[in-house]
Amino acid sequence: MRKIIAVDISGRHKTSDGKYHLVCAAVAVSISPNHIERVHHVNTKYFVREKSLEIMDVVHLMEETVNNIDTWGTIVAEMGDLYNKPVDMVSKMFNRNFKYQESISERLAIQFAHHISHSSRKLLLNKEI
Repeated sequence: MRKIIAVDISGRHKTSDGKYHLVCAAVAVSISPNHIERVHHVNTKYFVREKSLEIMDVVHLMEETVNNIDTWGTIVAEMGDLYNKPVDMVSKMFNRNFKYQESISERLAIQFAHHISHSSRKLLLNKEI
């Protein structure tokens, strides 16, 4: 089993108040090639921004959310979350090991993080889930 921290950000579009209300979710899991074997920790953070995110903003949001997890593991995210930049360029921006998803289990972990970030954002904005 490998240990990873899957990360997802929801809210990359302006709301009616002209701001970006973002929720980043980080999920620390142990995985096998095809399954999530164990969930160790889940963390969410809420952010409000006046302007759209640049790549370094995304890195900072992810790292701030992951820093509250007292565990190990490579950060794993979707390539699109980091503007489809090459992994060797993006990984240098992080303080921890970073990679894009490659396996079924990494994809499942990112989907899990996405459901958490999306649902948390809806709750914070008082919308129906």
